[in-house]
Amino acid sequence: MSGILYLVATPIGNLGDFSPRAVATLEEADFIAAEDTRVSVKLLNHFGIKKPMVSYHQHNQNTAGPAILQRLLAGETCALVTDAGTPAISDPGESLVRLCADSGVTVQAIPGCCAMVSALAVSGLPTGRFTFEGFLSTNKKDRWEHLQSLQGERRTMVFYEAPHKLCGTLEDLYEAFGDRPMALCREITKLHEETRRTTLAQAAVYYRENPPKGEFVLVVAGAEPAEETALTLEEGVELVLARRAAGERMKDAVRQVALDTGLNRNELYNAALKAGQE
Repeated sequence: MSGILYLVATPIGNLGDFSPRAVATLEEADFIAAEDTRVSVKLLNHFGIKKPMVSYHQHNQNTAGPAILQRLLAGETCALVTDAGTPAISDPGESLVRLCADSGVTVQAIPGCCAMVSALAVSGLPTGRFTFEGFLSTNKKDRWEHLQSLQGERRTMVFYEAPHKLCGTLEDLYEAFGDRPMALCREITKLHEETRRTTLAQAAVYYRENPPKGEFVLVVAGAEPAEETALTLEEGVELVLARRAAGERMKDAVRQVALDTGLNRNELYNAALKAGQE
């Protein structure tokens, strides 16, 4: 009979958030698979837990995953932990869960902290329907394709971001979505926890002037339902040219008119560019 893989959520800052059930699960497991054993040993020491650990992370999952699976199939139990938060959520634990599912090994979640859910709850934005987008790619082409695919998304969107990339990400979000309500949550459950409710444009300006610190969760309002428009492409071009005459850049004018009217952005840009040259 195979063992069980336990997905044990760990604190994202405050050790007081670690549940008694999570402590008991780590104490009873045969071994612990950790994203970084140096980080996890501090948690174990705090709660007086002594268990053998193996390393399981993004860079060794292709070899470590099958090795853990074989131990589970042999009847051992394993507790999977990350440095902070819920395993398998925007995390290589997803692959290990899939291996176990494919092999008939039982997987059980030991609930606890998740930065995404905490940020969504305090954001003040609609929570009934949302989409978790994780970290945006650092590849410009992949990132832009990702954001373009979300331009009509009406659900609240949640992103993760590191401080050194925050300003660029805010500018990209504004470029893709226009100005929208958002909340930025940083250092959740930690000493300097902060939630800033603002807009994409205001956030971009604020963090250009105030260097960001700490890990961020960005909660962005979904798109408003598109208003039916009877505008032709030619009429849309006229709106773009009027904005250009008022001093806006072509790119900004096209983006806003496309968002306001539902006209195709690329078609509008090409037509406005042609009209401006005539």
